Amino acid sequence: MTTRLFHISDVHFGIENRSALAAVAKAIAKERPDALVCTGDITQRAKHREYAAAADWFGGVGVPVWLDPGNHDMPYYNPWERFSDPFRRFRRLQARVAVDHFETDDLVLVPLNTNVPAQKRWPWSDGVVTQRALARTQEMLGPYRSDPRTIIVTAHHPLHGPKIGGPSATIGGNDAFRSLTEDGMDAIMTGHIHTPFAESRTGWQTGAQVIGAGTLSHRLRHGAPPSYNVLTAERGKDIHVELRELPAA
Repeated sequence: MTTRLFHISDVHFGIENRSALAAVAKAIAKERPDALVCTGDITQRAKHREYAAAADWFGGVGVPVWLDPGNHDMPYYNPWERFSDPFRRFRRLQARVAVDHFETDDLVLVPLNTNVPAQKRWPWSDGVVTQRALARTQEMLGPYRSDPRTIIVTAHHPLHGPKIGGPSATIGGNDAFRSLTEDGMDAIMTGHIHTPFAESRTGWQTGAQVIGAGTLSHRLRHGAPPSYNVLTAERGKDIHVELRELPAA
């Protein structure tokens, strides 16, 4: 037996690529993956109508949905809400269409929030791993320290830089990556950069697979077309990642 996940990210409802979303929905209906994982930037400006569009789409896919927030999912035009309760709108979407716990005989998903409403640099788009967020994820990893299944952390921002020990755009990312692998993380799924990747990161005492999804929006970067990943996990083995690219139009 294996577990299959469809991994999407950076849909940016508001400027979403509707033909790409239709292709993903069609593939889900045909192949029936065990879950659909979206690693953030669900909306473009966290507007109510963008969240409503996201709720309609995710609510119609017919498989369990796992959602992470991204930096675009905090209010842009309501400063009071951004700083008092930045994930209120995301939580409403999550409660409506997503699960908050997912595990199978092959894998376990554990979230890490890499978003903050403000930071000491500009722009505020790149990630920050706070001690509070890291501690929460480490606490959730605790029961799985000796679990033989593949333990996957999901987050919006990649934690690692271009090379082990090199700079990471996510503040605290390298330290978090090292700590989480020591705590039992086998793989991490992310988004944010709109460019897919899949590789193994080793060089500290432990390592992990790092898997990034592209975008399903019109915000294309580095010549990468819209795309999504199909992950196949089997207990005790590395995750197999299939990249599926879609037309840009």
